[in-house]
Amino acid sequence: MTKTNPLSLFSFKRLIIPLLIGVSVAIYMIAKDFNTPLIVQTEPGIGKYYWIDANKDGAKTISELHFADSSHQGIYNIEKQSNILELIIKNWTWGSTLCLLIALLFAFMRDFMYMYRIRLLSDKQLSWKQSFQIIMLWEFGSAITPTIIGGSALALFIVPQEGIPAGRSTAIVMITTLLDELFYIVFAPLIILIVGINSSFIHNFDFDVFGSTFGVTTVFFLGYGAMCLLTIFILFAIFIYPKTFRRFLYNLSSKRLFLKWSAKMKKMGDDIITSSIEFRGKSFWFWTKAYMSTIFSWTSRFWVVNFLILAFTPVGNHFLVYARQMVMWIILCISPTPGGSGIAEFAFPLFLNEFLPIGTSATLSVLWRIYTYYPYLIIGFIVLPIWSKRVFKKRDSNIN
Repeated sequence: MTKTNPLSLFSFKRLIIPLLIGVSVAIYMIAKDFNTPLIVQTEPGIGKYYWIDANKDGAKTISELHFADSSHQGIYNIEKQSNILELIIKNWTWGSTLCLLIALLFAFMRDFMYMYRIRLLSDKQLSWKQSFQIIMLWEFGSAITPTIIGGSALALFIVPQEGIPAGRSTAIVMITTLLDELFYIVFAPLIILIVGINSSFIHNFDFDVFGSTFGVTTVFFLGYGAMCLLTIFILFAIFIYPKTFRRFLYNLSSKRLFLKWSAKMKKMGDDIITSSIEFRGKSFWFWTKAYMSTIFSWTSRFWVVNFLILAFTPVGNHFLVYARQMVMWIILCISPTPGGSGIAEFAFPLFLNEFLPIGTSATLSVLWRIYTYYPYLIIGFIVLPIWSKRVFKKRDSNIN
């Protein structure tokens, strides 16, 4: 493999690490759930146990259950979670199947909107086939790198290989990031205000970082502030002060560390100016389509969870589930593991447990990742050599 071939950057080892982390956490969570007795409410007088709320917290725990005799009216019965599958099958309906199919539709819609958007930003220079491969590799990169890095670094390599100049490719990736951040910056506070700040955040979990403790609310606002700063940077670099950004690249290219890429960095700076002029001249309708596709894509991403839960149990407040996902997303964005693997499986029941049927949190957590994460590991590993063969064969034929 050449140094510029992306196949040399993503080995089987990089693929197997997030899989092992995610599967290990999933197995641990499911095993833990299935070995924990399940408290199921029965009709008064039928259950074998009665409950005394010893610590006055309203939570029914195994230690607070006592055998009922003739002097008690037992109102609770304990079942093992090995019967959870039987309970799910017993209560399964065609509506449940429909909800799983709708969740799958939203998963497809998310990627379709991404494909539509990148075609739009490239002025349809990218075909649907190229757009599909780019988005799948973009998601693949996000899945095998720490979430804080994401797939943008890989996208900065992939898009220019499709014949789009480096500077314009950089602008497309930056604008894509800008649109994503603008969605979150606008809609996160809006949804949180609709459902209520106190309800949107969980208050029974803290993060310990270098001896300091941070609540979920604090972490959310720190992450939200970082998104705002990134958005401002991209706005200035592409739309307000592109010449300053080019000057920055020129100055950076003169440093000893970057001399090897000096010519490419200077060309990128020049292309940024050209792209800036081009994008600033786009119509209001162009930006409306770009932003609406972003809204549909992100909304589809979150509604996957709503319908997965709806397949198992009624959802009283869809906006609250949506808001919890918005808050959870910040946590996943700062995850040090590839694609948030392990952290996501842990965070899902932590943020959404109150909406999940008892005993199904681990199952739904894994199902969510099957819908939104694991497919990209498989598809990306298949698409990468196909894409690489196509673009490098085309490049070699142009050279000859």
